[in-house]
Amino acid sequence: MSIAILCIGDVVGKCGRVAVAELLPELIKQRRIDLVVCNAENATGGSGLTPAMFNKLLHCGVDVVTLGDHVYRKREITESLSHSERIVRPANISARAVGRKWTVVPTKSGKHQVGVACLLGQMFMKPADSPWSAIEEIFSEMPEPVKVRVIDFHAEASSEKVAMGWHCNGRASVVFGTHTHIPTADARVLDGGTAYISDVGMTGPYDSVLGRMKDRVLYALTTSMPTPFQVAKDDVRLCGIVATVDPATGRAESVERVEIKAAGQVVTEEGKNSNHKGHEE
Repeated sequence: MSIAILCIGDVVGKCGRVAVAELLPELIKQRRIDLVVCNAENATGGSGLTPAMFNKLLHCGVDVVTLGDHVYRKREITESLSHSERIVRPANISARAVGRKWTVVPTKSGKHQVGVACLLGQMFMKPADSPWSAIEEIFSEMPEPVKVRVIDFHAEASSEKVAMGWHCNGRASVVFGTHTHIPTADARVLDGGTAYISDVGMTGPYDSVLGRMKDRVLYALTTSMPTPFQVAKDDVRLCGIVATVDPATGRAESVERVEIKAAGQVVTEEGKNSNHKGHEE
């Protein structure tokens, strides 16, 4: 029997966390989700993550938290990165950096094991080591019996993300993009059995500029004057994908975009393999 893996995009600020708390438990129940992977690098104050917020996400039903270029923006997260198997830092930063490059966790039923890792892109991003070398190390280090493998590629350029999807085709069950906060319409199962999307979008306020208040961003752009970018609060949505995967082979069978408004309206876009049978802000 296939397992269902939910991958959630960048959780932004308090409203994003509230959306996870309100919507995720019911989504897990309705869709019979076996594992939840959540990028939460913007969950605390819009940039970074604290141990308290990390634990709240786990309490809501998240199984593994991935991070990105703001991994250490809240330095106290090093405590969680040092001790928890439920959170990973980008694998292609310094080998001396605190945290796991990858992890293996059980599904909610405990019947299957899933490997999870995240990587940073290099194009239009701050300096990082080669994600191509890092993913090869991850694949070589993960135990061979762990067939289901999920990769969060936190990158700016869609071309780099698409290339990573093809590079991992047949070796990862899911490759999902994060960082740009804009959901893309290219969810599909590649011919090698890898569920792919360039960006799952953010979980946060869409009446905004990438989660920030529109007037603040527009003021900075139109005047060249510095101004704080505060997290917006309206039109909050939870965005991600649900991929079904054969745990025996690690091959994805289908992938579906999921977008849920905080009011409860659900919008989905489905793509299936043609060979498928069956108080801090």
